[in-house]
Amino acid sequence: MLVEPPEDPARLAQDEAVIRAVRGRLAGGRRPGPDAEAIALRALLKGLSAAETAAVRAVLGRIDAAQGAPLIVWGPASQVIAADRYGLVARVAARPEAALKAAHEGGRALMDLTTASAWWGRLLAEPELRVVAALPDHRARHPRALMVQQGPTGPTGEDRTFWVTDSPLAPGRIVSALGESGLAASPLIESGGLKLFALAGYVQAQDGRLSEAPGSLQGVIGAAPVF
Repeated sequence: MLVEPPEDPARLAQDEAVIRAVRGRLAGGRRPGPDAEAIALRALLKGLSAAETAAVRAVLGRIDAAQGAPLIVWGPASQVIAADRYGLVARVAARPEAALKAAHEGGRALMDLTTASAWWGRLLAEPELRVVAALPDHRARHPRALMVQQGPTGPTGEDRTFWVTDSPLAPGRIVSALGESGLAASPLIESGGLKLFALAGYVQAQDGRLSEAPGSLQGVIGAAPVF
């Protein structure tokens, strides 16, 4: 005969507490913007173990997906990253142009960094769209995808800024030139005659240190928090 396993009342109470907490957090709504969310999240994650951090981020990511703007993804890396962070809620775009169009219409577009497309260079001519997140967002890793949406974000205390240039100089020489101006840069990707760099910290588009930066077409396309 099959014997029904006994329920652990203490564990059941813990599970019910999680449900009540999720229900209450959904009712609480979103914070004013991505930067406010990042500042609050960074404080929440302080001191957590790796397993605790993963669980908290998964829960909060799905709450964000339920409350936030529609999520569109372009590229295989973005599909995997979005599923891990937000669940299976994203709409897949066939082309980067379609993902950017969705962002123009009020959505959030998570898009691969790949040599197959220099889509990020288009943001120089479309300042209404900005990079607001870069995933993975661990400070020790290069991002594989950028999230774009309408409107810029402010500094969160620990950020990286994304800067594009059409300079023909080798990436190492561009890094050196930016370093002489007081900017710490890391090359990310090159495609279609454009190069994308991550600058340490929150750097505004009008920052005077960029006035002599290499390239006739260059500029900041957004910033994202790191954790």
